[in-house]
Amino acid sequence: MKTNQIKSELKSRPEQVTKNQLPRIDFPLRQSNRRLHTERVIALLRKEKFFALAEVVGKWIWIRFEDKQPVEVTSVLAQLGFHWNNRRQVWQHPCGTPAKGDGFDPRRKYGSYFPAKAA
Repeated sequence: MKTNQIKSELKSRPEQVTKNQLPRIDFPLRQSNRRLHTERVIALLRKEKFFALAEVVGKWIWIRFEDKQPVEVTSVLAQLGFHWNNRRQVWQHPCGTPAKGDGFDPRRKYGSYFPAKAA
């Protein structure tokens, strides 16, 4: 018979994961933001702390981070209309310009610049 009962501070899985943990994304707004033109997305990014990382490639905008970002940052990017490109390891915004993946490096074809350096 056990006489010592140790009270654990561990929580069950449902208790660990709360509904308030992940920021909610407004998907209709996200879809609308994906159709914004490059200049408008740059204007929105000026308000964010990762504007300095934004690279305009053709008409698209790419953001590359050195390390994995917290969910708060990725949810802001997703809300703005960015998506993750696993092959290039960047967050990309199509700026209303859909593209088909044909394997080339768009920087070589369209050129690129960092708007933070131009400002």
